[in-house]
Amino acid sequence: MELKDIKAVYFIGAGGIGMSAIARFFLHKGLVVAGYDRTPSELTGHLAEEGMLIHYDDDVEQIPASCRDKDHTLVVYTPAVPDTHSELCYFKAQGFEIQKRAQLLGTLTRTHKGLCVAGTHGKTTTSTMCAHIMHQSHLDCNAFLGGISKNYGSNYILSPSDYVVIEADEFDRSFHWLRPWMSVITATDPDHLDIYGTKEAYLESFRHYTTLIQPGGSLIIHRGLEMHAEPVEGVHVYDYSRDEGDFHAENIVIENGRITFDLISPIADVKDIELGQPMPINIENGIGAMAMAQLCGCTPDELREGMRTYQGVDRRFDFKLNDNRHVVLSDYAHHPMEILQSIKSVKQLYQGRKVTVMFQPHLYTRTRDFYNDFALSLSEADEVVLCDIYPAREKPIPGVTSALIYDHLRQDMPKTMITKDQVIDYVGSRDFDVLVVLGAGDLDNYINQITDIIKQK
Repeated sequence: MELKDIKAVYFIGAGGIGMSAIARFFLHKGLVVAGYDRTPSELTGHLAEEGMLIHYDDDVEQIPASCRDKDHTLVVYTPAVPDTHSELCYFKAQGFEIQKRAQLLGTLTRTHKGLCVAGTHGKTTTSTMCAHIMHQSHLDCNAFLGGISKNYGSNYILSPSDYVVIEADEFDRSFHWLRPWMSVITATDPDHLDIYGTKEAYLESFRHYTTLIQPGGSLIIHRGLEMHAEPVEGVHVYDYSRDEGDFHAENIVIENGRITFDLISPIADVKDIELGQPMPINIENGIGAMAMAQLCGCTPDELREGMRTYQGVDRRFDFKLNDNRHVVLSDYAHHPMEILQSIKSVKQLYQGRKVTVMFQPHLYTRTRDFYNDFALSLSEADEVVLCDIYPAREKPIPGVTSALIYDHLRQDMPKTMITKDQVIDYVGSRDFDVLVVLGAGDLDNYINQITDIIKQK
């Protein structure tokens, strides 16, 4: 089905951050947009306010009549939806055009110049930075992001530009549907082993992804990754990192809550860049974002202005409170390497202050596969509070609990294990200097209450 033939779009799993961006794209175009999600959320509430017809029961009878014309209705679903889902089964039985979200994004990379960011971690921040730089430049861009940009209060940007910035998700090999014009690869630390099985299969998936970049385009890959890149002939390859590579930083200054540096680039060096969201890890994320934007044609002044005015992403180094007495920070980090980088960045920014990390593990399989790595990363904090595992799409695995991580934490560190229901009472009974709330689950639902309690201390 051609995009021009679509009159209605039905989403199964509408409330996910990536799915909702696509839903907003079609709402903006004036199409009928409807769908199902398992639970109401702030995001689904906003979608309903914007015109989406959404319900929360797996019930074929609730599919609107406007979405029952198979010749003009596109069905989009997330891989997290089981094959037994009755609405999905209905659309399959009736012969509807059904696509994964990634397939639809792949179509957009064939009709636009796709600027894609892939990687185990850092891809949401890097893609959102690049989208902001491009959008405020003379080039402009569309964007489909994996988080809510604080600059735009949304996870998507729509414009007449030929460019589209896309967060390329490796889960379920979704990024294999894309045909990037350019791509940044931030990291390839193994993850999603419930899907891939082995580290080797995970790295092979990234190798295949690099073969999909279009001739004439570019691959910007983080220096030192274990993966083997294999782009086709005609693709320009660059490397980057904080301190080395074709693109890197020099003259880094971190003081008084500000971070400045110079970008060293094979195109043109850019002096006196200031991070609008001053976290040390954002130096590296910013280099990847600026490299892609500069290769597209953004000027030095546009790069500087974009980085200076970048406000961040919800739940990515998201400051809720920041004064001389208390700091409260929410971060989506849920992989051991993400957690390690998050803690190191916070400790570098707040040297001499006690950093307490409250962490909710995400998925039983990830906890089973990486509990020792989680413990090593969390042990970099001064104190750890562990909550019970957020299951997401999974059923419990016997013997897999947060205790696996707890038992392998540094022996001499203060540590506590609580349930999610105990979080508010626990925060009320303690005093904190710097509190970092980590994880991709639902602990962030408590972050405003946590912040209010700490403000009152």
